[in-house]
Amino acid sequence: MTWESRVDQWRQELALFDQLEGWVPLAEAVEHIGVSTSTLRSWYRTGQIRTRLVDGPHGPQKLVRLDEVAARAERSPRIRARAERELAAAAQIELLRDRVDQLELRLLALEHGSGRASGC
Repeated sequence: MTWESRVDQWRQELALFDQLEGWVPLAEAVEHIGVSTSTLRSWYRTGQIRTRLVDGPHGPQKLVRLDEVAARAERSPRIRARAERELAAAAQIELLRDRVDQLELRLLALEHGSGRASGC
């Protein structure tokens, strides 16, 4: 392979990377958006989101536009409801953590107070 042919190959690869900006593998879309792989497959099979097939490290790999997946998920009442439930649960967990911290501080204060009163 000559130097010029290698430089041309690099240019082609860089052009491909530019074309693929915003495109991610299905697994990455699942992780970022929180929809299942089967939901993504249903969406691309019915033409609701676009896909691209590229060579991956383990063979052909489907890519989807992350912004399209997010927009489609936003329109889904079921996915929106699940996300709202998850946010509500996370908020409740945070409130409970704060409450436990407060109780631990009160318990510590009581333990130190009773230790002084008994002469320890």
